[in-house]
Amino acid sequence: MQLFEEISTLLSGQKPFVCYVKPNESIWNLQVQQTNEIVTFSGQSGFVFMTFDAGVKICLPTEISAFSQGNFENLEQKSADKFTSEANQKEAFEHLVSKGIAAIQNGAFDKVVLSRKIVLKEQISVVATFQNLIATYPTAFRYLFFHPEIGLWMGATPERLVKINQNQFETVALAGTQLFAESIIWNTKEIEEQQFVTDFIVSEIASKVKNLVISEPKTIKAGNLAHLKSIITGQLTDDFSALDLITTLHPTPAVCGLPKDFAIDFIQKNESFDRTYYSGFLGEYNSNNQTDLFVNLRCLEVEYNTVNIYVGCGITKDSNPEMEFLETENKSMTMRNIIVFSGQ
Repeated sequence: MQLFEEISTLLSGQKPFVCYVKPNESIWNLQVQQTNEIVTFSGQSGFVFMTFDAGVKICLPTEISAFSQGNFENLEQKSADKFTSEANQKEAFEHLVSKGIAAIQNGAFDKVVLSRKIVLKEQISVVATFQNLIATYPTAFRYLFFHPEIGLWMGATPERLVKINQNQFETVALAGTQLFAESIIWNTKEIEEQQFVTDFIVSEIASKVKNLVISEPKTIKAGNLAHLKSIITGQLTDDFSALDLITTLHPTPAVCGLPKDFAIDFIQKNESFDRTYYSGFLGEYNSNNQTDLFVNLRCLEVEYNTVNIYVGCGITKDSNPEMEFLETENKSMTMRNIIVFSGQ
């Protein structure tokens, strides 16, 4: 297909670009920056790519980019390759979770989101893997982002950070994870975890926006997983802008914990790696007067001859370390199931 041939050419030429497909759509969007400079996001129109700690804010600005669109038809899926996690990851992650539970029991915070990085020392076919990702997860925001100074990331995230049209906005509180089944019973830990996120968002913005509406949590399907999701809508006021809303929301307790500052401090001191863009956010900012941003979950990073898959889970006082490890394994299958090694 011509799009994938163009992506191959852009990668060979080391050109900054992003290709993305919105949830429940078959329209692809390709934005190519015409220079190789790193542009720091400061509110300009474009495609935004931001780290977990908001320390690095990248933008592919509309004004120096070429943009094209097209429609997928009969997208072919490639045969994916299987691999297993390193043997020592289970023990290390369960130890980390136990530390998180102990900190909660000692009153450090109510919830913390802990993650792991699964390292695959293989070369993959980026284009074939991305093609699989698009075809496999139609309800997710699917993307491939590359900048020669940043690296290559791709993902299929189920979580919208915020959508803004004029002064109307929509955000979600998404938490709790089970393998998808037709009949799901949510336990207390999962319901509480999702409520933490909802309560935080509402408490942070209720006095700053108008006409706030919060839906009851519902079960949604994301790949082979199910989550609890509430939709929160409202209107921005004249003295609370889109950037104010984004700054207030990110990072939500769904990716760090609550209270935020204490949870982030624990994460940065105890996780054995830098999350960089994992659990940051990405998407369109002020594109045709609309903003549509997503949390960077279910993602991977291609780094030289290595692939890094990032997965995490919410820890509360009721967490079980072994079950939390199993949750990260289940979440990692989103990326594992679509990887194509080079030469395939």
